[in-house]
Amino acid sequence: YTFEGAHRAQTNTMAGIRQGGIVALVLIFSLLALQFRSYLQPFIIMSAIPFGLVGAVLGHLLLGYNLSIISVLGLVALTGIVVNDSLILVDFINRARDRGESTIQAVLESGVRRFRPILLTTLTTFFGLLPMLFEQSLQARFLIPMAISLAFGVLFSTFVILVLTPVLYVILEDFKGLFGRKTVK
Repeated sequence: YTFEGAHRAQTNTMAGIRQGGIVALVLIFSLLALQFRSYLQPFIIMSAIPFGLVGAVLGHLLLGYNLSIISVLGLVALTGIVVNDSLILVDFINRARDRGESTIQAVLESGVRRFRPILLTTLTTFFGLLPMLFEQSLQARFLIPMAISLAFGVLFSTFVILVLTPVLYVILEDFKGLFGRKTVK
């Protein structure tokens, strides 16, 4: 026996999203590796993606919604936002390093100088999606799972990005120092 109808369509959609997601992650990694001329910095940037996914799942649990295909599409959009926030921070650290600052000084300065822009972007995204989260119309109910994925994923991942990305950058620099290199690039 086989499942047909809506279940088959959902299975096909999820398979397509899974394959497309893998391709997207490889492309994101490739573009970041070209941009930074490094194979390790893209891992720092992309390490925040799982935390965005955790935030989205926690948001669904908090609001009592099940994960759906629309939720997964929100997760795909969330990946781009999370990568962008982390990318901004790493790029700022690299620019400070290029000016000759030490790793710790560059990380601290970047954290202070990029905190407000990253936090404001997150809060405007979250509060911009709140009206959709609490909308009662039938048309909006279809998109609520996507809004939950985006809103709570961005909110959760931002605080992780502000801590995890600088810490991973310093750890990477320490490991590179062990092998005789002085720069992350």
